Amino acid sequence: MTHVTERNGAASGPADGPGGGDRQPWTGGAGRGTRKRSASYADAGVSIEAGDRAVELLKSKVRQTRRPEVLGDLGGFAGLFRLDTKKYRNPILASSTDGVGTKLVIAQQLDIHDTVGIDLVAMVVDDLVACGAEPLFLLDYIATGEVVPDKVAEIGAGIADGCRYAGCALLGGETAEHPGVLRPDEYDISATGVGVVEESDILSRERVEVGDVVIAMKSSGLHSNGYSLVRHVLLGVARMRLDTVIEDFGRQRTLGEELLTPTRIYAKDCLKLIAEAEVRALAHVTGGGIPGNLVRILPENVDAIVNRATWKPQPVFDLIQAKGRIEDAEMESTFNMGVGMFAIVSAEDADRALACLTGSGVEAWQAGEIIEGSGNVQMVGQHTRG
Repeated sequence: MTHVTERNGAASGPADGPGGGDRQPWTGGAGRGTRKRSASYADAGVSIEAGDRAVELLKSKVRQTRRPEVLGDLGGFAGLFRLDTKKYRNPILASSTDGVGTKLVIAQQLDIHDTVGIDLVAMVVDDLVACGAEPLFLLDYIATGEVVPDKVAEIGAGIADGCRYAGCALLGGETAEHPGVLRPDEYDISATGVGVVEESDILSRERVEVGDVVIAMKSSGLHSNGYSLVRHVLLGVARMRLDTVIEDFGRQRTLGEELLTPTRIYAKDCLKLIAEAEVRALAHVTGGGIPGNLVRILPENVDAIVNRATWKPQPVFDLIQAKGRIEDAEMESTFNMGVGMFAIVSAEDADRALACLTGSGVEAWQAGEIIEGSGNVQMVGQHTRG
């Protein structure tokens, strides 16, 4: 994060937001003391000092993500990154932007803010690596009703951790204070990442062939999709508490802990896989579930067969489905159902690919194959239950 600004602090009156329509009309400087005769930015609800303090708290974490190509330090108007053009014949830049969605509501309710940054990085860098690109750097954006330095530092620390796991630099970003638009305890986050790939090495649907193997990589849980449905079912319909211990989760694990499990970051593992095996394409499983994302890497002359019997989804998926009486098709179009990333590899390199992923600590298995078809995903078999 480079600096702090206020974007929409002039709003007044009731406003809708993540917390619903019960927000009270905004009064400039609420919670910051009485109004002075000479007006200041702080009177309007924006504290430059708090923002500066948040940046200071983050600097050591951000420096841990530094790559040799990074120029300068935090605090400039732009982040600088020297692209190593000697490493590529025809370098292609890839970019991706995303957020975390309403998983943030769970973090805010539990007052735990050091994991959602990992989710944010995962959503961006694993989209980048899906085309074969190495994530180079990331820029973040945090919007909050009131800048509380320690809280912003926790969020930023999670983002920095995610960047370290992905091998990319946290090059800079923005923290914006939005009094009157967001409540003091509310925030939203997003990020944009940039990566690079050799033009001839770009992964795409055109590479996928009949006879290729579909390899699944286990997710860490829900990742960062479907949380509006999760909250509706578990916290609304079922009236469950976030501090409830769920026996099926193991280790005296609470519902809240399960729901805040950080998204698995596959970027480094996939780059290693690409270097060691004939990878045709990668599919990052996010919104739309397995069918909705795997179909994006299929040419029109093939189908992907995915056998559910090859894996068992984590217990959290069974809990959501049972409590909400959700149809199988709705579950599969909303959640990852235990698979965070798919790789399509040549049949000859299937064993090599599985060995590579296992060596990287990624639980992976052969989940299906590519057959002649018309560009569809065929889900067959049934998951193991119990």
